[in-house]
Amino acid sequence: MATKIAILGGGAMATACAILLNESNDQQVAMWLRSPDLAKEISQTRENRRLLAGVHIPERIGITSDIEEAVDGAEFLVVAIPSAFLRSSLEQLAPSLTRNRPVISVVKGLEPETHQRPSEIITDVLGTRTVVAVGGPSHAEEISRRLPATVVAACGDLSLAKRVQNIFATDRFRVYANVDLIGVEIAGAVKNVIAIAAGICDGLGFGDNAKSALMTRGIVEMSRFGTYFGAEDATFAGLAGIGDLITTCISPYGRNRLVGERLGQGEKLSSILESMDSVAEGVKTTQAVMELAEKHDIEMPIAQEVYRVLFEDKSPLEATQTLMNRPFKTE
Repeated sequence: MATKIAILGGGAMATACAILLNESNDQQVAMWLRSPDLAKEISQTRENRRLLAGVHIPERIGITSDIEEAVDGAEFLVVAIPSAFLRSSLEQLAPSLTRNRPVISVVKGLEPETHQRPSEIITDVLGTRTVVAVGGPSHAEEISRRLPATVVAACGDLSLAKRVQNIFATDRFRVYANVDLIGVEIAGAVKNVIAIAAGICDGLGFGDNAKSALMTRGIVEMSRFGTYFGAEDATFAGLAGIGDLITTCISPYGRNRLVGERLGQGEKLSSILESMDSVAEGVKTTQAVMELAEKHDIEMPIAQEVYRVLFEDKSPLEATQTLMNRPFKTE
């Protein structure tokens, strides 16, 4: 009997996961979308035109706005809802998600109000259950087109992480298992903050040397922040850390990098966000990261300057000068 997997979300990553998971004949995939109109449109056209134009969604994939239909008989839930909307969405869906089945999260970010990671929000709303975080360099635009990618599935229960490894793996999608759930989630959140800084570098035209240095020091901040909260340092040297950071900082698909680039070119944050079709998680995550860093006295100079550009109207050039003129240190 086929394993049914329900995907909660209608964005680019939700669509990419549906296409990926559908590759196995042993798996039945259903997507839940909040909007009935969008669910109907995608079901009829078999294309998520707004976010993944030109990518065909196979007929086998169920698409519905009826949550009961989507989760009926599902053995796993894949949550692909932006972190800013994760709690409110799950609160609405909670009456239909009472069955204690494992949740696979592809959400990246921290909740600004509570500073919680996606797995913490999920268990806070839905009650105690096992969560597996999938992270790494994995743009939906490439996954959905079967370009090779490699990620990590992390869970304190290694046997479940390995099961998710098998569920997601294809000949074009390689998955490693990991037990460091905290590290994978924190890496996935904080790398978006560094990506905004990398975009600012691009917008200011600073070149490869500056961007390479920024990414190198950025991974130091990610690791420093993560290990303070119990993550393993090695995670940040792996796919969820440096791997995802590289992709996010260099790819034209990177929403957070694009926000930074446009800031570096002189645009205001409000106009940038209003013009975007999808969510740049790094903006609100920057707020949460800096509140935590200040509370626990964690040194994060790059994240701090990103915060000042985003929320205190500091010019990107001034922020760069502040970083370049910090006191000399040993590496």
